[in-house]
Amino acid sequence: MAIVNEKAYRQRVYDIVRTIPTGKVMTYGQLAILLGQGYTARTVGYVMHGADDGVPWQRVINSQGKCSTGRLTMPVNLQQELLEAEGVEFNAAGKCDLSKFQFHPEGFGSDDEQTSLFG
Repeated sequence: MAIVNEKAYRQRVYDIVRTIPTGKVMTYGQLAILLGQGYTARTVGYVMHGADDGVPWQRVINSQGKCSTGRLTMPVNLQQELLEAEGVEFNAAGKCDLSKFQFHPEGFGSDDEQTSLFG
């Protein structure tokens, strides 16, 4: 699937990320699955890199339950600190319990067969 409109592509990602409640997270791969064909965890990460202040970027983490921005942000570990301030707990290895903190939009839980929020 060719990307026809990059702005619309980004907007689809940001629209979902804005629905993640305080104290919850989603993974890059989870977002890619919800968005459907043409999205991958890597492309979601690329899009999130350009998120503005109105997008709670800190609520998107990797599939291991870890922050992927630890060395990319200033101060170091800003993402984890922001999430901890929201109540997300991390262990000594910097991993959160996805079974406790992962957000599943209504109708798109972990056992649902549907794969696209917009499809």
